[in-house]
Amino acid sequence: MLITIPAVLNQDQLQEFRRELTAVEWSDGRGSAGYLAQQVKRNLQLPDEHPLGRKLGEVILRALHGNQLFTAVALPYKILPPLFNCYQPGQTYGRHVDGAIRPVTGTPHRVRTDLSATLFLSDPASYDGGELVINDTFGERTVKLAAGDMVLYPGTSVHHVRPITQGTRLASFFWIQSMVREDHKRTLLFELDRAIQQVSAMTSANAAGGPATDLSGVYHNLLRLWAEV
Repeated sequence: MLITIPAVLNQDQLQEFRRELTAVEWSDGRGSAGYLAQQVKRNLQLPDEHPLGRKLGEVILRALHGNQLFTAVALPYKILPPLFNCYQPGQTYGRHVDGAIRPVTGTPHRVRTDLSATLFLSDPASYDGGELVINDTFGERTVKLAAGDMVLYPGTSVHHVRPITQGTRLASFFWIQSMVREDHKRTLLFELDRAIQQVSAMTSANAAGGPATDLSGVYHNLLRLWAEV
């Protein structure tokens, strides 16, 4: 499942993010890539433990904590600290698959990368190129979102970032370990959750214990069956 989470960050937060990220000194993005990815990765990145990245990442995590759509889609168990990258003219990231397991920098912990997330920070009109291209079961999907919007997609997907031809593309990226490992099961749960919300909205407030409650029971029993916590 590929889905957009709109307006994760507001305009004031975006302006502050861009102001601070524009002034920071970036590193070669290949420093955090595996052997194969190093051969196709040409971008800039903040080191994992950079204090600015840590500070801005906490803002993102707080925003996601209260985001009902993100919770319903991802069913998050663990979230890796957000990282930040920068693409300038000529820079790109060729076809690759994200590593299945990522260490949490500075700790002995590891996270399974069930879901990949890219949060766009630059106004799409401010740069040319830089589309995120994701290959999933429906074919090739091209993603270039408004600043503040985030795309979630399975970590198993082959994907790439097209070359920047003009301007600068700033983004945050990170990974989520879901309580439900398989994408098709998360998709079924999300669709069922949406159906419950629709049934609940169409049912009178006096119909407690009706169809919405029955569907909610199915949802939670499936989650109980499939979740790993």
